[in-house]
Amino acid sequence: MVTLKEVAKIAGVSTATVSRVVNDQAKVGKKCRERVKKIIEEVGYRPNFIAKSLADKSSNTIGIVTPNLSMSFFSSLACGSEHASRENGYSLVMRNSLYETRSELDAIKSLRDHNCQSIILHSEYSDEQMLIKLAKEIPGLVFINRFIPELAERCVWLDNQAASQTATQYLISKGHRDIAVITSVYQNRDPATRVQGVQVAMMQNSLKLKPNLIAESTANMEGGEQAVKALLSSKEKFTAIVAYNDLMAIGAIHALFDAGLNVPKDVSVLGFDDLDVSRACRPKLTTMHYPIEEMAAYATNLAVRLVNEPEKNFSNTHLFMANLVERDSVADLS
Repeated sequence: MVTLKEVAKIAGVSTATVSRVVNDQAKVGKKCRERVKKIIEEVGYRPNFIAKSLADKSSNTIGIVTPNLSMSFFSSLACGSEHASRENGYSLVMRNSLYETRSELDAIKSLRDHNCQSIILHSEYSDEQMLIKLAKEIPGLVFINRFIPELAERCVWLDNQAASQTATQYLISKGHRDIAVITSVYQNRDPATRVQGVQVAMMQNSLKLKPNLIAESTANMEGGEQAVKALLSSKEKFTAIVAYNDLMAIGAIHALFDAGLNVPKDVSVLGFDDLDVSRACRPKLTTMHYPIEEMAAYATNLAVRLVNEPEKNFSNTHLFMANLVERDSVADLS
């Protein structure tokens, strides 16, 4: 690997001059700058920014940890953070936790080894006390999609219960009384909170969510299909389904069509997230828009501010709301 010192020797200048050219600083003549840049290109010199950041205790990178970047929801989250990082003049370094606490902590350690002081963490299962400890050690650690009361000023989260209440109230306004829920088996807080929102909305309308009309499975298309098959096998009547996310909703539509049922004529389906795929399926999916890109951008800006304005007292909370996107998958029975 070519070093800065070797570039300086070839160019016949000091290492300080090469450093100024690399960092685009002043005090270097135009001809000299162009000659050094040409030599850098010819010899393939690449600055060691990690070593530099460790030396001056700063970093031009922001870290993000999500469970699985291959999933549309988390790639949208990363995209929102990427845009905000660029606007702040930072590069984004991404890591997967793969739904494992150990991997999550290893990912955070890796980012800290790169001297990332601003980290966006989508933490599924880590213990709250561990996260509180990490927040004391990492100046710009921000949690997305998780609320920890002791760290409220660092949490950017969605009101899941209010969102599922809105979804359920919409179905009720369309004349649906027999409503089913397909939800995720993942043991985080969101599935239970959304089911609770459905129950609250139904209670407010003197209705009840029947236990036989709640089916759990994996939060993907295959899981949606399996959950609907379980609902159909229960022989319990339902005219509408509230799905944990868009992927489960699309899987539900597939299973209903396979069973000879029409969506939305026979059964209506309502999703959650408003991913691109919700507009590509047939019928186009009515869903709750989860502003994940906006939340990720907001979380990234917050993480930067926590590092750059350490003297400021950040006491705000950062709660986002979902909104209904009406398309073609819900029938009006009223």
